[in-house]
Amino acid sequence: MTGNAGIISYGVYIPRLRLQRSAIFAANAWFAGGLKGLAKGERAIANWDEDSVTMAVEAARDCLTGIDRGKVTALSLASTTHPFADRLNSGIVKEALTLPDGVASLDVAGSQRAGTSSLIQALNAAANGGTQLCVASELRKARPASEGELVQGDAAAALLVGAGDPIARFIGSHSVTLDFVDHFRASGADFDYSWESRWIRDEGYTKILGGALAGALQTLAVDPARIDRLLIPISARGVPEGLAKKLGVRADAVADTLGQKVGDSGVAHPLLMLAAALEQATPGETIMLVGFGQGCDILLFETTEAITRLPKRDGVSGALARGKTDDNYMRFLFHRGLLDLDRGMRAEADQKQPGTTLFRNRKTVLGLVGGRCTKTGTVQFPRSEVSVNPNDRAIGTQEDYPLADKQARIVTYTADSLTYSPAPPQYYGTIDFEGGGRMFAEFTDVDGDSVEVGRPMKMMFRIKAVDETRDFIKYFWKAVPVEQPGAKEKSDG
Repeated sequence: MTGNAGIISYGVYIPRLRLQRSAIFAANAWFAGGLKGLAKGERAIANWDEDSVTMAVEAARDCLTGIDRGKVTALSLASTTHPFADRLNSGIVKEALTLPDGVASLDVAGSQRAGTSSLIQALNAAANGGTQLCVASELRKARPASEGELVQGDAAAALLVGAGDPIARFIGSHSVTLDFVDHFRASGADFDYSWESRWIRDEGYTKILGGALAGALQTLAVDPARIDRLLIPISARGVPEGLAKKLGVRADAVADTLGQKVGDSGVAHPLLMLAAALEQATPGETIMLVGFGQGCDILLFETTEAITRLPKRDGVSGALARGKTDDNYMRFLFHRGLLDLDRGMRAEADQKQPGTTLFRNRKTVLGLVGGRCTKTGTVQFPRSEVSVNPNDRAIGTQEDYPLADKQARIVTYTADSLTYSPAPPQYYGTIDFEGGGRMFAEFTDVDGDSVEVGRPMKMMFRIKAVDETRDFIKYFWKAVPVEQPGAKEKSDG
């Protein structure tokens, strides 16, 4: 037992674009006709300016809805697709969230259960005090015409854990570690190498995972009939249901894997499924979560009355509702770096990012922190020593004023088809923030039907540009249309 340690809040991020699996199969049927059985549903795909860091930021922002960020004492980012091998990826997330500099940060990798393993560590530490933000995010590449290309999906999920009054109390965990190599990816490689699926099912899921689940039931002294939600993030058809039946867990307790709507989001998927379960749960439910990868993690939670008081957030339902149907398979390949198109001379600009200026201006660039004049109340971006108020050029009166969570509206915009963009045309313009502040911003996740003067916009953390000469990613904030009530959008293709 772990006292009052548990989950305080949750959040998710699922990219807007949903590539239809039928489009993937249609392009590859001439070569890989056997993939037809996987060509149903859709998979979430990141835009060209998204990666596991940007998605982690958005999931964390959703998780921290209504939460005082000053209470966060530690942050971990689990992923097998961190953009940087030697730069603290979770440190970038910390800066984007404008968390205090005293926050401890850690990158976790090496296995598909990195998310659940880091969650267990955070929950155990929470019993001794401290509040940790556990984020898992994944954006994997798969070879064209492979099963992975159809089955996988991109997503991120975040859980805030600590002691006190959690929405889900942590009862305990059970872990098993075995070097069971169902798949692997060497350092520097783009693609996984997978073994035969029947062997993975029989030896991995049935024996290893089945045995670990049985051991967890015994170790945690829980009656399988009392489990209300069993979360097994495995996309292989029938595996979760078969394991539940063997263990004596009710069939209606087996959670939807989200495979048809999102795809298998790797390290993020267990936490994504847990967020979906918490979104639907009522007080007093028993939830068992599974993480599988070179062994197993089994975690057990019980929801509390606090779950009814959690502030509203986008969650899984909101992220799914934001989806936009997409059938442009060629664009997907290009954005994944799997199709080399002629980008023209306008794409040849040097994107070098001086580390000195990035460090000195990290609040402005990574946190979107502007300035507010304490004398006149004038808000500006970027912050400067001299106020932009035309009637009072006050000097030295600026205080930090975060803008990332402020809604904005379009004042002017341009659709530019001449400048280089991986997703032409490039939209940009002037936006005004509620409460004051104006800035010139790039727009993303937009098309001709979603951009107009006066349109509400929100800010999202995205890739600004990539310095391909030095392998450095430049991040900044872009304006995204606030979703309007209505039906799911259709791609402009």
